[in-house]
Amino acid sequence: MYRVWNFVTNYSILLILGALIALVWANTDASGYHHFIETPLWFNDYIGVHYSHWAHAYGHGAEAYEVGDVERVLTLHYLVNDLLMAFFFAIAAKEVWEAVILKNGSLRGKKAATPLFATAGGMFGPIAVYLGLAAFMGSDVYDAVANGWAIPTATDIAFSYLVGRMVFGAGHPAVRFLLLLAIADDAAGLIILAIFYPSGDLALEWLLLSLAAAVGVYALFNWLPRVLDKGKELRPISTFVRQKLNFLPYLVAAALSWYGFMKAGIHPALGLLPIVPTIPHADRAFGLFSDAEKYLTDLLNDIEHKLKHPVEIILFFFGLANAGVEFSAIAEPTWLVLAGLLIGKPLGVLLFGWFAAKPLGLGLPAGMRVVDLIVVGCVSAIGFTVSLFIATVAFSNETLPSGVSVQDAAKMGALFSFAAAFISIVVGKLLRVEKQEL
Repeated sequence: MYRVWNFVTNYSILLILGALIALVWANTDASGYHHFIETPLWFNDYIGVHYSHWAHAYGHGAEAYEVGDVERVLTLHYLVNDLLMAFFFAIAAKEVWEAVILKNGSLRGKKAATPLFATAGGMFGPIAVYLGLAAFMGSDVYDAVANGWAIPTATDIAFSYLVGRMVFGAGHPAVRFLLLLAIADDAAGLIILAIFYPSGDLALEWLLLSLAAAVGVYALFNWLPRVLDKGKELRPISTFVRQKLNFLPYLVAAALSWYGFMKAGIHPALGLLPIVPTIPHADRAFGLFSDAEKYLTDLLNDIEHKLKHPVEIILFFFGLANAGVEFSAIAEPTWLVLAGLLIGKPLGVLLFGWFAAKPLGLGLPAGMRVVDLIVVGCVSAIGFTVSLFIATVAFSNETLPSGVSVQDAAKMGALFSFAAAFISIVVGKLLRVEKQEL
């Protein structure tokens, strides 16, 4: 139990704490909470939400600010969701990149085939349940909630891994299967965010700035030093770049890429993704949450290690800035998100995973049963972090016929997806999952 609690404190507790504070605050002083998260930090013409959007979100009291003629407002909410969360998604992208590009990457070869099929099922299943039930509720509800179809496709990788270890034990092959599914789910989620949820009017020519930043930093600080050091045993130029410049060139490139994404109308939280593959990386990876990762000294892993604690603090503020939903907001989108996660996920993972393992003959990891796919599906139904994020970008001012905010109701569904943890434990007991420790 100590190891489980240690994992919670390392990866999850600050996020949970931020979410709980937000829930209590929003349900005891809603106006004070919303004024806090929409606190204006900088009135300017460069970054932030458009002024009219901020004035509407801030509500009463916005007129008290003497701002002059400005276009944008950098708020606490924008700072967390659009800027700081870019580091969270960069870490997720690092894991996906290594899983795909490295020779022993977990998403390469036949061993990844069945988890990838299960991932597809874990996305199509929730979408079918969400949109199907929305259509059954009537056209007014469907029209209001349809844009949130991607909310129940998400899997919170940290919480799912935690619950998976509790249900299966750290040594069970289903835990690794779950991790592969979650990593692939993250990759698909990043693509969905980029394509289907632009942050504004598209101006794709600005992506050339991101491309130039990525190509430039790779050519000048990764490829060129290795070329110049060819045949030199001590590799003096590469050593100088690593020791003296370290991550600074990549930080500058990241800032340019982030700005390019913002101006292009693609969600800027994804802005660091083009830079991740340009950073020198190891030729192997031990896997997400592995203690052995700390022994890798390549620049990419070094940056990830340095970001670990800052990202934990960022996730606290993410929970604080996004989980503040009043319980009166529980409505149709809440149940749609929950149904997509708690029904669509397990069914999709089971059906697609079974089809890959049996009819297609791709098989399951040794020691894993087909019925374990049901439990994996239940565990992966914990959407939380990414579901909250998608709910935030999928809806803005939409309301249901009842007047309830669609975004708030959908967020409540993402928060309630924690129920999947208890469901997973019960289903694991019913299906007689035998825990296997390392």
